[in-house]
Amino acid sequence: MKLSSMLLLILLALALTGCGDRDDDVSAARGVTDTEIRLGGAHDLSGVFAAVSNPALRGANLYLDEINEAGGVHGRRIRYIVEDHGYQVPRATQAANKLVTRDEIFAMFMTLGTPHNLASFPIMDRHDVPSLFPLTPARPMLETGDFSRRFSISASYYHNVRNAIEWLVEHKGLERLCVMYIPSDFGEEIHQAARDAAADDERLTLVSATSHRPDETGFSGTLSRKRSNECELLALGLAVRATVAVASGVRDMDWDGVELLASTAAFHSAVSGAPGGATEGMWAASAGPDIQTLRDEPESAAFIEAYREAHDRDPDAMAQIGYSMAYALVRALEIAGRELTVDGLVEALESLDYIDPISGVHVRMGPDDHMLLGDTWITRVHDGVWETRAVIEQTSP
Repeated sequence: MKLSSMLLLILLALALTGCGDRDDDVSAARGVTDTEIRLGGAHDLSGVFAAVSNPALRGANLYLDEINEAGGVHGRRIRYIVEDHGYQVPRATQAANKLVTRDEIFAMFMTLGTPHNLASFPIMDRHDVPSLFPLTPARPMLETGDFSRRFSISASYYHNVRNAIEWLVEHKGLERLCVMYIPSDFGEEIHQAARDAAADDERLTLVSATSHRPDETGFSGTLSRKRSNECELLALGLAVRATVAVASGVRDMDWDGVELLASTAAFHSAVSGAPGGATEGMWAASAGPDIQTLRDEPESAAFIEAYREAHDRDPDAMAQIGYSMAYALVRALEIAGRELTVDGLVEALESLDYIDPISGVHVRMGPDDHMLLGDTWITRVHDGVWETRAVIEQTSP
């Protein structure tokens, strides 16, 4: 080969290499390019918890769209790739594998379901993909795998439900506790909270505990037996539709004198606004207030109006949570800077300390505290919304 021809090939190769360098981002982080940050989430868009995933996604995307339209974060748009697992663990594992290995996401954001997240963690950990605010506050979200890569949406089901049980025993004088739950990690936390609350308080007795299929909605026989057991407080670790079905059953059998307590999983407008006021008076242990009680606050009102304009409906608690989780994520990405890495994001998340503009909740985290929302809100349905009755502040991570 002539020297001139060889020189031409070398120059061509250098030119192509230079072009490649201009297309690639200065950051080596997976899922991060010059123009976008790829996030992934596996949700229940078609199963028993679709009433949780769908509004949460609408809320999160409302804020992410606002950020993208304004130019993104440090010049990068956020691309949120969502897969539907239908509340089935095998499908959740497949979705995680696709998001991590094919889409090469930077982080998993807001994936729904306790067993679904747990099944996905090994895939994520192999590729150093952090878990950001899964839509389940189950204890294993912070206890399974590498803690530095786990960030929870709130205090656990166990923590919040136990706080609520103890508060109701103290303020309502209740003595006989019963539980209905689905046999999953989520349901077992509710069951364990009830067992431990009864074991540690001589005033309280756990009278009855029954497990139920996730899609079960016929509870007349179970409720008749629990009424015979003289239950005074019925703690529910059930899906949204089943929670409403239990409340309707209690109403239809004219069972007076029993208090119903739902977990964060049922802190939803479909429960508080159930037809015929079936859930009127129901209690819930939640991570914050119902957005519908904040209509007079300017920023809350603006969010409600923006959501209504985008989706032709009012936002519920899940929509507000989705919006607030996206707000927290973007705030951390801004702090992490242009040279984005997983370690940089972790450090930024651990520095968050602010008042959420929509809910007014104090958000704070630290190196030993990866719960975004640590307080327990005791709420009760009144005229179709969850009214706040008490707030139990976080005492330890």
